[in-house]
Amino acid sequence: MADTYILGIESSCDETSAAVVRSGEQVISNVVLSQITTHQPYGGVVPELASREHLRNIVPVVRKALADSGVSFEAVDALAVTQGPGLAGALLVGISYAKTLAWALEKPLVAVNHLEGHIHAVLLEERQKGNHELRFPVLALVVSGGHTHLYLAEVKGTSWTYKNIGHTRDDAAGEAFDKVAKVLGLGYPGGPVIDRLAKHGDPDAVKFGAPQIKHRDRKDHGKPEPDSPRFDFSYSGIKTAVLRHVEANDMQPQVESRRKALASATKPSVEDFLRVTDRKTLDLVASFQSAVVEDLVGKTLAAAREYSVRTLLVSGGVAANSRLRERFAEQAAREGLPVYFPSLRLSTDNAAMIAAAAYPKFLVGDFAGEELSAEASFPLG
Repeated sequence: MADTYILGIESSCDETSAAVVRSGEQVISNVVLSQITTHQPYGGVVPELASREHLRNIVPVVRKALADSGVSFEAVDALAVTQGPGLAGALLVGISYAKTLAWALEKPLVAVNHLEGHIHAVLLEERQKGNHELRFPVLALVVSGGHTHLYLAEVKGTSWTYKNIGHTRDDAAGEAFDKVAKVLGLGYPGGPVIDRLAKHGDPDAVKFGAPQIKHRDRKDHGKPEPDSPRFDFSYSGIKTAVLRHVEANDMQPQVESRRKALASATKPSVEDFLRVTDRKTLDLVASFQSAVVEDLVGKTLAAAREYSVRTLLVSGGVAANSRLRERFAEQAAREGLPVYFPSLRLSTDNAAMIAAAAYPKFLVGDFAGEELSAEASFPLG
């Protein structure tokens, strides 16, 4: 079969990205332009600013992806774009550009669910390693700043199907990392900072209770009881527990001092953080991270046992967390389960995963029409 070159475009949140992927398994180019410095002063992503930055960056990013790949606009076989979930305004920038480009080039356009893209980030790299055979059923944990989902995945022909068996009831895991970092004066984004600082603290110093989910999800009100077990997550409670711990232990003066000290640093190093972070805070950071990681690993493996899963995939921005990778590797090995992660560069949002997820849809002619628009809340499966 002839090679298929797909130009992927991703603009769901605060990264503008374009990539060229060959036949769903070879990354030819992958350009990611982050907006972290734009949003850093606000401690989180500002939707209006994100849309503006995407408008500014989408054309040069796509041009660079094509230039890096050596593939011309005319040589591309199809375009792929993130339809959702994500920030509506940000998604619309990518979709509008992709639709216009597809029309001008007379090329088919494939709409991709961002969550499916994260799953295909793992599959893409496993194919590159020569691992074309996964043992089914497959359980995929997609864990990031906006999402914490568990999916049972199957392949029917060339198409993938997904069944959601768990999601967060409130804060996603990555969102909890960012909010806790903000509470502690550690800046934005919080996940990478907490991961680095946790290595210097005691993960058993502060005891956090396991999240308790006693009631059905309010989103399911009026729906019949599910016909199979669910494994939902909740991280707003542990975020609040960290805040209460800061208040009860009079840590606020230290937090404010740290926030002021770091305000002038554009890209503070680990040493910069350690100079302004006391032992009490390091222990709290390590304990918080450990509690979230143990909950993610524990529930995922419980779901794997319940559904007799034979392979685990873990993807999304939080999949870059070193503690999460270590604990999954240890615990999954004890149960004889292979677990696969994307590389660090494909853990966060990128267009290569969008182009890879589009390839099976391209093979069956599943193309988007002129009516394609952004879906801020876009379920998978």
